Amino acid sequence: MTGKILTVLLSPLASALLLGLMALGLSWWRPVKSMQRLAWWLVSFALLWLWIWSTPLASEALRGWIEEQAGPRTLEAVPAAPVIVVLGGGVSGPRLPQRPYPDLNGSADRIWHAARLYHAGKAPKVLLSGGVVRTGDGSEAEAMQRFLQELGLPASAILLEDGSDNTASNAQLSASKLARERIDTVILVTSALHMPRARAAFEQAGLKVLPAPTDFEVVDMPLDLLQLLPNAGALSGSAQGMKELVGLISSM
Repeated sequence: MTGKILTVLLSPLASALLLGLMALGLSWWRPVKSMQRLAWWLVSFALLWLWIWSTPLASEALRGWIEEQAGPRTLEAVPAAPVIVVLGGGVSGPRLPQRPYPDLNGSADRIWHAARLYHAGKAPKVLLSGGVVRTGDGSEAEAMQRFLQELGLPASAILLEDGSDNTASNAQLSASKLARERIDTVILVTSALHMPRARAAFEQAGLKVLPAPTDFEVVDMPLDLLQLLPNAGALSGSAQGMKELVGLISSM
């Protein structure tokens, strides 16, 4: 819980709002010239900080740097291993009657990439890791299982870890399940932005990790005026990048 609160507070939007509230408090609580000057500087810094991380240039630079640490981008560069571990976050389970089938989101490349790896003969087993995100839904692992079977994976090749609710528990519960199978080396599949933090968590859980990142967000950074203009998408990307950076640092 503490880590999640820290991540939120360090996000560009939340930190800018916090600085703005501090400036407002100073100007109201100590209406003297020195406090007014400090409040003005806090507001100026908050606006500048928010502007910077709302630009595609800064957002893509941060996310691109993290993704460069993720690992190989091609199927051929991934070594073989006993099992492929796929982390949840790319699919939501059915929710009857409105949603009869699994719903894919922007991170669903994880599932496609796991199917590619399996069909390429990289591993004979696939472990799907992800618990229940929303009460009333099935687990992410079950939703991924259904989708992977539709992509041609046999039920006999699929293992489920459906008790985890974050990256740390993904790693711990997966390692515990694989220990019973006498497996200590895994091909880890998750989004490239998430991979450095996920890999650190799985290595701390005692597993040897062969990263197989997917869902690369930053593929081109054209230098033009639009890269300096703020937009909501860039701000959201910066917040996600900050979250992964904070998580990676705290896991060291």
